[in-house]
Amino acid sequence: MTRITRRTVLAAAMAAASCFTLSLAQAADPIKIGLVTALSGQSALAGEAITRGLTAAIDEINAKGGLLGGRKVELVRRDDEGNPAKGVTAARELIFKEKVAVLFGGLDTPVSVAIVQMTNQEKVPFMGPWAAGTPITKNGANPNFAFRVSAVDEIVDRGMLAYAQKTFKASKPGMILVNNAWGESNEKGLTAALTAKGMKAVGIEKFEANDVDVVPQLTRLKAAGADSLFMVGNVGPSAQVVKSLDRMGWKVPVVSHWGPAGGRFTELAGPNAKNVHFVQTYSFFGKQNPVGEKLIKTLMAKYPDIKGVDDITPAVGVANAYDGMQLAAQAIAKAGSTDGDAVRQGFYKIDRYEGLIKTYVKPFTPEVHDALSENDYVWAYFIDDYILPVGMTSK
Repeated sequence: MTRITRRTVLAAAMAAASCFTLSLAQAADPIKIGLVTALSGQSALAGEAITRGLTAAIDEINAKGGLLGGRKVELVRRDDEGNPAKGVTAARELIFKEKVAVLFGGLDTPVSVAIVQMTNQEKVPFMGPWAAGTPITKNGANPNFAFRVSAVDEIVDRGMLAYAQKTFKASKPGMILVNNAWGESNEKGLTAALTAKGMKAVGIEKFEANDVDVVPQLTRLKAAGADSLFMVGNVGPSAQVVKSLDRMGWKVPVVSHWGPAGGRFTELAGPNAKNVHFVQTYSFFGKQNPVGEKLIKTLMAKYPDIKGVDDITPAVGVANAYDGMQLAAQAIAKAGSTDGDAVRQGFYKIDRYEGLIKTYVKPFTPEVHDALSENDYVWAYFIDDYILPVGMTSK
């Protein structure tokens, strides 16, 4: 028979108090959300847009009491400078040192592809709010920890062809693509879209991200008889394509992926930036749903430089990150913990979320890790420094 003494009672009480204190401490620990994106250079504006979308969502989540019994959500950022090696180093620090529950990627497909290889290995959920490369989510991993609220190349590519045919009566398109994994992803997607329509490109030309003259490549496409161009590249190189077209005096319709939206495109490309039509997932111009109306007010109150919707730019960075964070929060809540595999499965358990871009109904399944479809895209262009839906001539 066990003898109960004052000493054993005191020891038990101290152990219970210690467990209670530990439990409270764990409950008070913030749930960290990581972000690896371009925070400097020509695409810094897009990195800031992603940050603002995440921050707005996190502020809302915390105002409602946080997650998992009152734990606050905290954003931890790192700059990848558009470099895959630096992106992986930054992601490794966020995973192993900061212990992030979900890691958000940034702008560049090569960076995200490299990071996803590691997040799958380390079983940390990845959410993509921008980079559109098809292999980011269709990466062959099982289980797959990569999710996305953004455009997807293979879907955008079908949309680019349909838009070029409808708007410019294109029948002999050429491709001008950045020479990296993103360009490769779109070359495959555009070729498949053309093949499905019984068409082929009159030429496929590549350029490096740091090229300042693309005239030779464009001259070959012109000689091949291109009546339109499909362009894929981020801000700087896309601007060089436009300037090279100007030097040639070649006025040809340019249908682009959304790279030009990521920064100082109009400043770098000059007056003919307005001739480039590009895909977007969201616009804050025009009538908004209740989530959009509320978010606009929130952003204007939080950031002094936002005086109106034209200052919420690039809109896709804000919108994709905002919805991505809200969905990640639901996945964590469904998981009941921050365990990576539980959160991964939590994404599959999301039933419905009335979001900014759309109302999401079972947005993720084990087979589908992209929440947006071709029905969620809009086409836009620049008027002055403002990104407007095609057809809208003033803000």
